[in-house]
Amino acid sequence: MFRPLAALIALLLCATALPAADDLETRMKAVTDAYALIEGNAADPITADQALYQGAIPGLLRNLDPHSVFFDPDQFQQVKRMERSTQKGFGTVVSLLPGRVIVLQVLAGTPSAKAGLTPGDEIIAVNGYEVARLDQDQIAELLTESRQGQARLVVRRPGAVRIMQLTLTPEEVSAPSVDRAFFAGAGIGYIRVTSFEDDTAQLLKAAIEKLGGRGLAGLVLDLRDNPGGLLTAAVQTGSLFLQPGSKVVTLRGRNVPEQTEVVPTVAEPYDFKLAILLNAKSASASEIVSGAMQDHDRATILGEVSFGKGLVQSVFPLSENTGLALTTALYYTPSGRSIQKPLDVSKFELAGATAHPNAKSSFRTDKGRTVAGGGGIQPDIVVYPAPMNRLRAVLDASGSFPDFATEYLRDNKVTQDFEVAPGLLDRFRVFLAERRIQPGVAEWSAESGFISNRLLTEIFNQAFGVATGDEVEARRDPVIQKAVDILGS
Repeated sequence: MFRPLAALIALLLCATALPAADDLETRMKAVTDAYALIEGNAADPITADQALYQGAIPGLLRNLDPHSVFFDPDQFQQVKRMERSTQKGFGTVVSLLPGRVIVLQVLAGTPSAKAGLTPGDEIIAVNGYEVARLDQDQIAELLTESRQGQARLVVRRPGAVRIMQLTLTPEEVSAPSVDRAFFAGAGIGYIRVTSFEDDTAQLLKAAIEKLGGRGLAGLVLDLRDNPGGLLTAAVQTGSLFLQPGSKVVTLRGRNVPEQTEVVPTVAEPYDFKLAILLNAKSASASEIVSGAMQDHDRATILGEVSFGKGLVQSVFPLSENTGLALTTALYYTPSGRSIQKPLDVSKFELAGATAHPNAKSSFRTDKGRTVAGGGGIQPDIVVYPAPMNRLRAVLDASGSFPDFATEYLRDNKVTQDFEVAPGLLDRFRVFLAERRIQPGVAEWSAESGFISNRLLTEIFNQAFGVATGDEVEARRDPVIQKAVDILGS
């Protein structure tokens, strides 16, 4: 009865402390004796799954780090299905507001387009759940779950009397990891990378060439909100900008041979100026790329301190169709900085791979500049997003910008040279007053630039797609604009 479960415990104990054989047998006997007592005497019945899969094994892993996880049979099957699955969706870009979902763009040929959704439509219910009763996080979770099967939508179309009821079936939808490329300044390109996949480096190079290739004066590479991805993709991306033979990242672990990834000798890197944008959600492969660029003095890093996830996870299949994701190594930048933010040292005595990653707090770049350790990538220039104030919060929460854009586009055609004139601002102010939003003269004047940009962004989102709207939004993004200033100086 206990043999397979004991094998799991043995594997876990060996993976941590490596006790002597007789010591291991003693510890295993203590576990099985404890389980026998619980099974025979507990007030409520308990199963082996409860005691070990939900109790003993997760409890052991909690002493290692937050990322080492045990998978019971059902969970392990889900992990394997996720590895084989492709991304499915409906092909709709939406604006999420508290209690509201507004369609901004519908991709041609997708389930949303086939069902008849159009920009400006408001989704008021999904699979029987009323959106108005949910906050933004709940709405996001509901929309994510809806992609698992058929979704029944209740939709309100501006100007239409009747509510529409649509049924959408998810299909595979292409979501490239390099999804934005445009000029942010004179001769200065902007490219956003959302993740690091097999084809990321190729897509990035193609985007650079489309903008002018080696003729660019500079490039803003936006890795904000990028959670990472494949190590190989990070190394290939680094090879687009670093000299052949340059170190990109090193992996070190207690039972893992040290491995250093370098730029191939055949690489032909770009030499234009480079700025990389980070925030607190930039992690893993994003930190490998930006850390290497910073250590080799190849790029200026702007924004906020990155997430600090530099752990190498290995997934091991175990008996009884279970599995274990175990931290086996750490990532280090070329100067020797650990990307991983240090956790409580006392919790890592069993896992040598995740002991305190650095004994010192400062390191040197190739040119001798001091860069900070301590986990994550510290930007060379700290730049925060534009702060939220009372008026901006009200306008965003009320959905005033997309609502006005829908109404305006119902009666007007726009071209890509359209600009927000004073008359349109006056019309928007009347629109707000009808909804009991009446900012004072001073408040309105102070925010007129922001309001004009947001109106143009939302009009372009619905008229031409969110990629065009993002180009407008970049004009008021303080991090992008700071990067453009540096590259242009």
